[in-house]
Amino acid sequence: MTLREPTRPTILVVDDTPANLALLGQMLKRDYRVKLANNGQRALDLAHTAPPDLVLCDVMMPGMSGFDVCRQLKSNPDTARIPVIFVTAAMDIEDERLGFEVGAVDYIHKPVTPLIALARIKTHLQIKHWQDFMADQRAWLEREVARQVDQVLQLQSASIHVMVSLAEFRDEETGNHIRRTQEYVRQLGNWMLHHGFHADALNATTVDQMAQAAPLHDIGKIAIPDHILLKPGPLTPDEFLVMQTHTVQGYRILEQARKSMGEANPLLIHAAQITRHHHERWDGGGYPDGLVGEAIPLAARLMAVADVYDALRSTRPYKGPFSHEDSMGHIRAGRGTQFDPDLVDACVSMQDLFAEIAASLADQ
Repeated sequence: MTLREPTRPTILVVDDTPANLALLGQMLKRDYRVKLANNGQRALDLAHTAPPDLVLCDVMMPGMSGFDVCRQLKSNPDTARIPVIFVTAAMDIEDERLGFEVGAVDYIHKPVTPLIALARIKTHLQIKHWQDFMADQRAWLEREVARQVDQVLQLQSASIHVMVSLAEFRDEETGNHIRRTQEYVRQLGNWMLHHGFHADALNATTVDQMAQAAPLHDIGKIAIPDHILLKPGPLTPDEFLVMQTHTVQGYRILEQARKSMGEANPLLIHAAQITRHHHERWDGGGYPDGLVGEAIPLAARLMAVADVYDALRSTRPYKGPFSHEDSMGHIRAGRGTQFDPDLVDACVSMQDLFAEIAASLADQ
């Protein structure tokens, strides 16, 4: 078995003088694969077809100068990382400054001294080798981080699904309520984002996290006794007080999960806020903490509108479904009292979309 010879680096030599091309080609051919170009455009064509590892380029050429060649190489992502060494007769400081400014890494002065030229070429090829290695490593690390983040998100999503399923198992009225309210929250959040509200708190990621957290809003119902949770009629005042505890019970469950998974987990932070505060009212008359206005976390304010709209549209043992128009009338009536006024405006402006979501995800 024979070992494969390592691939030799490719050097592109650019010079309008045939004698110079021949001289440099002869000097380089023992250690490198050599490509020759007698003008700037030919050099660019060769570089774009099969990018070399390094370019040796004359500066003063008719038509396209070496500076122009270097600029175009550096402007193309496929060739931008190729080191360019200018090979030229003595130049003044200003010309050399311009050469480095357009992206050259070094100068070799004519007449060329082979020992010096080969040493500089070797140095810059080694630098490029390590730069390419580090870029490859960085790309691999980015892919690996993305893969592991995706695994974490999948596990997180699966965990949420399991927790929500536990709540659904005990609450037969849930149906597609989870999916609908999640979509309402997403649409409300996107409306607020696109209209410039809460720019310090909202971006595409936080809206998505709030929507992902929305299905957990009633997770605390797993702690409510069956005779109250499944009662087929209105609750007594005492029973309603017990039912109200699902907000705090759910909050405790999610806070414990957050501490186990990491204090700064943003999805569980939103989920805990939604679970505890989605029954708060803008005017302070809600529960469990009687928060007022913007003291209510934004995620919970989104959920409040979504939850009430869906509850109105849904069939319950003690009531029939409200029409879309009547449900929107209730939402409008709660502007500034039950609900955040801006979110009511958002809901009204998107009411056709809400109606479509309610129809497409209707309970069977």
